Amino acid sequence: MSANFHPLVYIIDYIFGVIMWTLIGRVAMNIFQREDSQFFFMRVFVKFTNPLIALFKPLTPSFVIQPLVPLYVAWFFFMIRFYLMPWILGYSVMGMLSFPLESEISRQIYQFFNSIKF
Repeated sequence: MSANFHPLVYIIDYIFGVIMWTLIGRVAMNIFQREDSQFFFMRVFVKFTNPLIALFKPLTPSFVIQPLVPLYVAWFFFMIRFYLMPWILGYSVMGMLSFPLESEISRQIYQFFNSIKF
């Protein structure tokens, strides 16, 4: 990590990032599977995201169709990570570090593919 942020900043962002991507994964998985499917991964997505969806139910408009509600909740986590976290930390913009989780993953992918000799 190249910036001098407190490790707690990264931990909070990683947690919010995993939550956000799990919610997005549920929407993507729901394209191929029903929510009550017995497929293991779908059951895991539903089990871990249902409490968050219930928590955000008062903020969810009734016109959002049920399969897209997890995406709507993921949007909240995106907004928290992109706008609220830098504002709380006192930064007007965190730049590329607005998403440390994704930055670290992309760095690892780049290193992996850069190490392969074709």
